[in-house]
Amino acid sequence: MIRRILDGLYLLAGCLAGLFLVFIFLLMMSLSVGRDLGIYIPAGDDFAAWSMAAMAFLGLAYTFKAGELIRVGLVVDRIRGPARRVIEILCLAFGTAVIGYFAWYALHMTYDSWRFNDMSQGVVAVPLWFPQLGYSLGLAILAIAFLDELVRVLSGRPPSYERPPPATPQEIVDRAAESGI
Repeated sequence: MIRRILDGLYLLAGCLAGLFLVFIFLLMMSLSVGRDLGIYIPAGDDFAAWSMAAMAFLGLAYTFKAGELIRVGLVVDRIRGPARRVIEILCLAFGTAVIGYFAWYALHMTYDSWRFNDMSQGVVAVPLWFPQLGYSLGLAILAIAFLDELVRVLSGRPPSYERPPPATPQEIVDRAAESGI
């Protein structure tokens, strides 16, 4: 049950990131076409920037769990056996600590913005906690994903982001085609 809830959380965050991407596209197209038609969208650039931050951070956990997040594996991928498991645990523990630190302070910053009623300085006054929510929630969900992976590896299972090595040349081509390389 917990596995389904966590996977649903990661999927929800990924879908929200996708919705922000669509919103950015629609907003940028509206800004571009509106310029030719003499229509001005107040604070359109601000909304696009906030949406880009929300999209980037909300998409991190889903991307990480799917094994598509760029990670440094040059050393880890060459190590086999128990040493690899130890290195993987150390990397996940360090990543969990760092992401947890950033998530904690991002959530604290968002809470302070809400508590002090901070407003944006742009053309349209927007409570700052609102655009900060995508950033801080994205980091919090990524911290949960890192902790989830750390627990998974500590329990003896392989990381969910790790794919087995390709068995055939066709599988190499298929994976390259999937990733867009």
